[in-house]
Amino acid sequence: MAADGQTAVLDTAWAQIPHSREATAGIGSFTRSRVERIISLVAGGLGSLIVGAQAFVTALGPSDERPGWHETLMIAVFGSLSIMILACVIGRGVRLAAGGFALVYMLALAVWPIATAGIAPRTLDEPWIWYLVNLATLAAVLAFPFPLQIGWTILAPVLFGLVRLVQGGFAADYWIAVSLDVSFALILGGVILTLGWLFRSVAVNVDETRARAVSSYARAAAADAAEQERVAVAALMHDSVLAALIAAERATTPRERTLAAAMAREALTRLANTEQDAHEGTDEPRDAYQLADDIEAAAGELGVEVDVQRDIAPGSPPLPGRVARALSLAATQAIANALQHAGGAGLGVALSASEGRVRVDVHDAGEGFDLDAVPDDRLGIRASIVARVAAVGGKADLETDAHGTAVHLSWQESAS
Repeated sequence: MAADGQTAVLDTAWAQIPHSREATAGIGSFTRSRVERIISLVAGGLGSLIVGAQAFVTALGPSDERPGWHETLMIAVFGSLSIMILACVIGRGVRLAAGGFALVYMLALAVWPIATAGIAPRTLDEPWIWYLVNLATLAAVLAFPFPLQIGWTILAPVLFGLVRLVQGGFAADYWIAVSLDVSFALILGGVILTLGWLFRSVAVNVDETRARAVSSYARAAAADAAEQERVAVAALMHDSVLAALIAAERATTPRERTLAAAMAREALTRLANTEQDAHEGTDEPRDAYQLADDIEAAAGELGVEVDVQRDIAPGSPPLPGRVARALSLAATQAIANALQHAGGAGLGVALSASEGRVRVDVHDAGEGFDLDAVPDDRLGIRASIVARVAAVGGKADLETDAHGTAVHLSWQESAS
């Protein structure tokens, strides 16, 4: 029963924290997965489409490659780029597609001197393959671990500059133009790399903080469930078992034997229904009149007729089922105590309800007792009354002297 109670509380804890199926499967990927999706969709999808279109239009013009090479390089480079863009848009296979484009582009740069061998560049303007240098960096950011991302960010511009100088025969006119192109590509690639690292680092920190918060919440919820279950079990043992045994042991008159038998029947019933009566009943609302009827019925099972005095304001809102159940059981325990220790002398019960506040008073005219002198192992007051009412957000006060004992149970609906 304790395990079931903890599971229920943990389920409630999860329901209060926004999460998705991905987060449930792996709590550390909640924000990271969304950041990855944003990067792939905005940069890998939209950004690559715009830059790739610009490079494609440039590639349709006059080219520096030898016959047969131009079409082959275009098909390989733009084909792999198109696959990467499609993967980024649909959100599937992004790493595989981006890694494929990054490798294809580097291979295209590597064979560029072969494709342009023997053909002198017509101008100092950048060829169409230049426009895709930083897309290779972006593809590496999407596909590779961080060390490889750094390597690709540096290697792609440097390799472009090298093959461009080879194509121009290392002529002095090319050095300045190529240096500017390489510097620009390195700076822009560094920005792409840094932004990717920054967004992912923030996402990881958010996920780790969230995971710690949820873990702490779950531990607290489990501890609370265990404590509530301990109180419930302790109250059940005292109310139903110990009280019945003590009553049977002390019964000397027919009336006391009848009371002990009724308490024993109640104990057996509650023990049999323990699994079905977790958390002291359902949360189906009950109004104050029903609560008074419950107390009268419970007193009848103890062998005494109690007429609950009612002062219920019209329109009083109903109580949550668990609150009504806790107040009823606590009042029943107070009645049982009055019967057992005061012989039922002067026993009376009053219930008042108005504006979301409920109060139940149980009093007797016994000799009273010293509350501080009650041993710690006696749970009739501490667990069955005080702790039980406190567990549902209520309050239990006791007044006792030589003229009798009064138990005051109250619960106030919280403002929302």
